[in-house]
Amino acid sequence: MTETPDCIENRTFDEIAIGDSASLTRTLTQRDIELFAVMSGDVNPAHVDPAFAKSDIFHKIIAHGMWGGALISTVLGTELPGPGTIYLDQTLKFRAPVAIGDSITISVTAREKDTKRHRVTFDCRCVNQKGTVVIEGTALVIAPVEKIKRRRVTLPEIKVEERGAKFRHLIALAEKISPLTVAVVHPVDANVLGGAVAAAKAKLMTPILVGPERRIRAAAEAAGIDIAGYPLIAVEHSEAAAREAVAMVRRGDVAGLMKGSLHTDEFMRPILDGATGLRTGRRISHVFVIDLPGHDRPLFITDAAINIAPNLEQKRDIVQNAIDMAHALGIETPKVAMLSAVEDVNPAIPSTLDAAAICKMADRGQIGGAIVDGPLAFDNAVSEAAARVKGIVSPVAGHADILVAPDLEAGNMLAKQLEYLADAEAAGVVLGARVPIILTSRADNAASHLASAAVAALIDRHGRTGIVKAAVPGRDEAIKPAKAVA
Repeated sequence: MTETPDCIENRTFDEIAIGDSASLTRTLTQRDIELFAVMSGDVNPAHVDPAFAKSDIFHKIIAHGMWGGALISTVLGTELPGPGTIYLDQTLKFRAPVAIGDSITISVTAREKDTKRHRVTFDCRCVNQKGTVVIEGTALVIAPVEKIKRRRVTLPEIKVEERGAKFRHLIALAEKISPLTVAVVHPVDANVLGGAVAAAKAKLMTPILVGPERRIRAAAEAAGIDIAGYPLIAVEHSEAAAREAVAMVRRGDVAGLMKGSLHTDEFMRPILDGATGLRTGRRISHVFVIDLPGHDRPLFITDAAINIAPNLEQKRDIVQNAIDMAHALGIETPKVAMLSAVEDVNPAIPSTLDAAAICKMADRGQIGGAIVDGPLAFDNAVSEAAARVKGIVSPVAGHADILVAPDLEAGNMLAKQLEYLADAEAAGVVLGARVPIILTSRADNAASHLASAAVAALIDRHGRTGIVKAAVPGRDEAIKPAKAVA
């Protein structure tokens, strides 16, 4: 095997002379700190909390001390002595902090040899780019006695992704405003009750429980959930609970609804009633708010729960509902991708015709407050690289905030695929009614319930004030109300 950077080779005990040394240089990055914290479980705020670190002794994030210690192990295990080395003892003194951007040179130098036991003592030093010693100490190892040369193992690629960060940002925004009074419809299982109570404790909403009292209390008792402080409107069954909740909205008793343990069609039936429901001049539609790890912004997928096969007129309302919601969450000019299987308008694919028509409606002011483009395949909507390869020139391609599915089946499958295969979290709201409606799956976790409640509260506030703080980190300025649209 010829010498190659892809190989590692040791120096045996007999080949090592006093004074021999080896070194490597690494530059500390934020990713290094995150990886070390995840691996070790050491979440000392001096290393992982910028706000805390500013007030700490060094006034900035610093590396875990053992990050440098681990690199000493790297030199010993891969360079000198190299493969086959057995660690016995290590002493370290931490002389100075290591900050993000510091380049550290880690060196080991053979100081003593124990011929009888094949042990070598090494002096160890870590020095930064200014020549300052940050770590020093000694290591005692058993050096290998046989020559070893191996191909360097290809390590798995690791991505550091902060799951739920975008949801936490939404929740933090909503916590600053008054809680939304919400009728929770038929909350007869622990998941729904737990979500409602968690949202109440986070001051995102004030829940009023509507449903069969005996079943609600039994579910709460079985799950150990204290509901003593929350009003309970007793009705016989789920259908009656949905009707009563709608009546509560019409009377002004509540400012929002939350679906509990009942089917979506049963929940929505009284809402959609033309005479006594909560319809407005806008088509009612659903939006999934997706927090996808590794993606730089939340994604909004619509419609994936209400409109099965919307026509062009209905799609116009679906798009405008989602745009208005994006405004409520602080995205001043959302980018809307009309999804299809291809980018060209093809009469054989009806969704491409609808996409083209929706884009022209946006051009003519029939849809306002956003940049709309399509048809776009999913890859080109979310990946700038994919769009570049295909030669697609578009202000939306690769940067979409809102993904408009051609029909409910496509939207639902897309949202569920992201949730179950890409480790995304999903919140859900219904738009276009008189009040925001929290519509989540019975299988959703607490984070989804909290985020859905936060979104509903922000939508309600936007409807009353027209001004919110940005919901995307980095867009922290207050925004003006969206202009009225036809």
